[in-house]
Amino acid sequence: MNGNFKVFTRNIPRGLLALSLLCITACASKPEPKPAPPEHLIKLERRAKPNFPQIIKNVEEHHGPIAANRVRYWATLIQQNKHLADIKKLQKTNNFFNDARFLSDQEVWRQQDYWATPVEFLIQDAGDCEDFSIAKYVTLDLMGVDIKKMRITYVTAESLDKPHMVLAYYTDLTDIPLILDNLIPQILPADQRLDLTPVYSFNATTLWLARSRNEQLEAGDSRQLRPWIELNKKISKEFGFSLN
Repeated sequence: MNGNFKVFTRNIPRGLLALSLLCITACASKPEPKPAPPEHLIKLERRAKPNFPQIIKNVEEHHGPIAANRVRYWATLIQQNKHLADIKKLQKTNNFFNDARFLSDQEVWRQQDYWATPVEFLIQDAGDCEDFSIAKYVTLDLMGVDIKKMRITYVTAESLDKPHMVLAYYTDLTDIPLILDNLIPQILPADQRLDLTPVYSFNATTLWLARSRNEQLEAGDSRQLRPWIELNKKISKEFGFSLN
């Protein structure tokens, strides 16, 4: 991820950046909440399952047995822990992915900005903060965690000379979220991560802009983010269904 803040915000539509400025100056009123998808469609989406045996076979054929074993372990993690409470799912997922190497997109993909699928991430056993956060989000989604409780969140981090990405989990939407971060092993409440300042966040349906550390303003559909659209195309090809 490039350290220049202009580069950091390039994936936010221009209109949303303007809205963010209005929010900061308290000149914008909160828009009407976007209606939730029909419940039967949500349940249908949750029934979709990746074809893990085929995914593992493809990885082994193209990337070798070591990469395939990482994907196999990931599939086992998902399949064997769906019955656990959310907090246990968070811990197991966070521990699993935080063992990977933290490298830039330039080092891994020879690109300035690349959003990898969890399978691509596991093949490389390395990625930047976006890849860690996306992999955790997708894994918890496949484990059955309600996507309404999760937000992939862009922050500024005091310890880094560049923007950063984490995964936020809300036990209740009015509570302080828990933060899953590849920089530290512990899952901590956001009010204990004063080194992080939120900028914007999203999940499979919604985009939010941070009005303050504790307040976020719903700002549209996450499909306004071009990299999210491209990521979903790749995941749809791998899994046979999209996250949206």
